[in-house]
Order: sequence, then structure tokens, then C-alpha cells
Amino acid sequence: MSDDKPNLPAVSADDEHRHGAVELSEPIADPGIEPHEHRITDIDPQAADRAERQVATMFTLAGLLALGSCVAYFAIPKDSTLVFGPLSGNANNMTIGLCLGLALFLIGAGAIQWAKRLMVDTEIVELRHPASATPEQRADIIEGFQTGVAESGFTRRKLIRRSLLGAMALLGLPAIVLLRDLGPAPGRALYNTIWAKGIRVVNDVTLRPIKPSDLVVGQLVNAAPANLAPIQEESAVEYLNEKAKAAVIVVRIEPSKIRPPAGRENWGVDGILCYSKICTHVGCPISLYEQTTHHVLCPCHQSTFDLADGAKVVFGPAARPLPQLPLAVDAEGYLVAQSGFTEPVGPSFFERG
Repeated sequence: MSDDKPNLPAVSADDEHRHGAVELSEPIADPGIEPHEHRITDIDPQAADRAERQVATMFTLAGLLALGSCVAYFAIPKDSTLVFGPLSGNANNMTIGLCLGLALFLIGAGAIQWAKRLMVDTEIVELRHPASATPEQRADIIEGFQTGVAESGFTRRKLIRRSLLGAMALLGLPAIVLLRDLGPAPGRALYNTIWAKGIRVVNDVTLRPIKPSDLVVGQLVNAAPANLAPIQEESAVEYLNEKAKAAVIVVRIEPSKIRPPAGRENWGVDGILCYSKICTHVGCPISLYEQTTHHVLCPCHQSTFDLADGAKVVFGPAARPLPQLPLAVDAEGYLVAQSGFTEPVGPSFFERG
């Protein structure tokens, strides 16, 4: 067997370097930080003063615009309209939005101008350190923060400081003023509906009064009080508010299967019962009825109520049964309320007993 090795072409040092085979003996030199270029505001006090006035002007205008949005809220009629060719919009809303938008823009623009023209912009190098700081490092951080405050000029440039603080204070006024649009405090409005003694029960779609003979066992009807119609003619908003609270469901169940709570034995008419349509959990409307079990289901969070047992909660997050409206029959044979609801309707709230 021959010990001869195959002849390989010789590789020059230039080839090895060209193909990355030669390792560099020295690392790439640190390029360092570029020489700092002074801004005109660094060397010209008058230019710095002009920049300071510019920033303060922006902050001052922002404060005035915030104040202007409050004035617009009260001064411009709520139903006035602005027209721009084919476009139109509510003048009150557009003015308030424009003032607030420009105020926020000017505060941001002023902060950028402040940082670019007046704050110290010298680049520094800081070595990477472990995540947990030592006491000495924490002291360095605090010192660096204090140095940053000093270099920002916030404590030294009183004009900027005062105009910024004034603008931020005035910017909070529109938020307070706009709280007025939330409407009046509800007071006892959540405790009462327009149901009262003798008010007829009507179909909520046709508004026709309901007779016991109109319902068959197993049927559920969405209903409302008959005195909603006059309210609708006077005020659409008041109508919707009252309808939302007074909405009810009327169901007919075999009388032998009804288990009325104590004191409610005469609240139904021949197996016809009436309950609030508003879930006692968060106020969703209810009408998903299962005839066999007499259960009605809330579609939002699956709270389930047994209508044959005083609308008791049998499943889900609701904490209270559906309020029941006591029924009777008037002289003409129509279903009427014996009285209003004896408890607040709708979702639970912290003041409810």
C-alpha cells in the first residue's frame, strides 16, 4: 500500500484571507462618539430665549384652546350645524373637538421643540450593568435623574414651566365640563316605573290590550304599559327611558304547576303571570322561553329564571329573581296591573335593598 498523499493545490495567504479562513488578530477599533455639534441655541442666548418664547406660546395657546372648548360647550347651541360643501356636522361637537385636538397638538409640538432646541443633547456612553442595581448604582440613577431635570431647564426656565403647568391645568377643565352631558343624577328613577294600578297590559308591537283569552298555555308575549303612548308623543327620549324600565313578559302556565311565593297567590290571572323583561344581572332583555321547564334564559350571560316559581334564579350570575308585576282583569276583561312593581327593576346596584 502506498503512503503517498494526493497532491493538493497550494493555498496562498491572500486566498485564505479572501475566503475568511484567516482570523483577525485585533478587534475592530471603537469608532467612538461623533464630535458634538453645538446648536445655535447653545451658543446664542438670544436664540435660546426666542425658542423658549416659542415653546411657552404653544403651551399658552393650548391652554386657551382648552378653555375655548369649555366656552363653546355653553355658547354654541346643541342643535346648530356647520356646512362645508357636501359635508355637514354638529357645530357644538366639531368646535369642541377642534379646540381639544389643537390643544393636544400644541402641547406635543411644544414639548418636541423644547427637547430639540433647549434641552441638553450631548451624547453619552453608559456601560451595560446587571439587572439588580447596587446602592451605589441607585444613587447614580437618582443623581442622573436630578441632572436630567437640571439639564432640561424645567426648574430654570420659569416661562416654559409656568405655561406648561397652566396648559395642563386648563386641559382638565373640558373633561369636567363634558361630565354635564352624562345627564342629571338618576335619584330614585331606577326604583320606579310608569306601571300603576289599573294600567292595561298591551302588546309591545301592536299596542293592543291583552285579554286572558288571547293567551294559550305555554305562550309568552312581550308587553308594555298602555300609558307609554302619550309619553311618546311628548318626548322621544323620555319614551325610550320609560319603555326600557317598564318592559315586561307575560306568560301563561298551567295553574297546577305554578308555585307562587308567599303573598303572591293572587298576582296571576288563570295561570297568566307577568315579570320584568330586564335581567337582574346586568340588564339585558329576556324572552328566550322554554315551555316544558317554564325557564326563561338571558342571552347575555345565561342567567336562567323559573317563571313557575316566582322567577327564581336557577342558573347563572344573576343574584335576584325577576321582579313580578301583580295582574288583575278590568271591567272590560283586559289584563291590568294591580299596582306598580314592588321592588326596583333591572340589574342589581349597590344602593338597592
